[in-house]
Amino acid sequence: MITADTIVQGVLLGGLYALFAAGLSLVFGILRLVNLAHGDLIVLAAYIILVLVTALGLNPFFAILLAAPLMFAVGWLLQRLILNRTTGPDILPPVLVTFGLSVVLQNGLLEAFSADSRRLPGGALETMTLRVFGLNIGVLPLLTFASALLLIVVLNWIFYRTALGRAFRATSDDPVTASLMGLKPGSVFAIATGLSMAVAAIAALYLGMRSNFDPAIGPARLLYAFEAVIIGGLGSLWGTLLGGIIIGVSQTVGAAINPEWQILAGHIAFLVVLLIRPRGLMPK
Repeated sequence: MITADTIVQGVLLGGLYALFAAGLSLVFGILRLVNLAHGDLIVLAAYIILVLVTALGLNPFFAILLAAPLMFAVGWLLQRLILNRTTGPDILPPVLVTFGLSVVLQNGLLEAFSADSRRLPGGALETMTLRVFGLNIGVLPLLTFASALLLIVVLNWIFYRTALGRAFRATSDDPVTASLMGLKPGSVFAIATGLSMAVAAIAALYLGMRSNFDPAIGPARLLYAFEAVIIGGLGSLWGTLLGGIIIGVSQTVGAAINPEWQILAGHIAFLVVLLIRPRGLMPK
């Protein structure tokens, strides 16, 4: 039986998928680049947070204050040293490079941390619940959704209300003209990728606290992120949040009908949206 609790849990799960997808949407919207290593970079961020928590004894929410700038630096260097050399009218080189990066990250993490699954300590948050309108809502899923909502608001503000956002939009639309106006497309792209990696670190925080992770789970996170971006519409951050919610609700409803249908239901929802609205629900 599909209940209000099932729908609410699906919406909250969609917040996690929106966090996975926000960084991917940002990079695609500005660079027109499909980063096939995005899921593995989220897993890398989760391991960085784990190392900070283990080595320094930090709470994961304090560790993210160190991990996010570190991931920004990783993204900035990745774009400056590698991806800027592949950007252009041909989409194949960056796809091949990021696919290779995905393989390298998975094998590197496997060598460094083994195939054992890990988890970030959530403490009392893991079991804490709130009673709202007769429903028991987990505090951690609620915090995840609130973080996704706040992140989308902040990214939209940066994108449409700041000089950096204008630089993003101008360079994305016409890098040649933007360079004539004094912008350096390579540097702008590097900042955009760095920002997307900082977002990935936030996604990694909640991924690690809500479920186990291991070096091989990156491609599945990429798939959820990609589906959320496509459902919402390319270039739309609010659409990304909507796409994540649709996938999350589809999965919880599918699991309520039959536990074996959970993952399949999300993919079916993705295909249905593609059939009805090929450009997504809120394309930019």
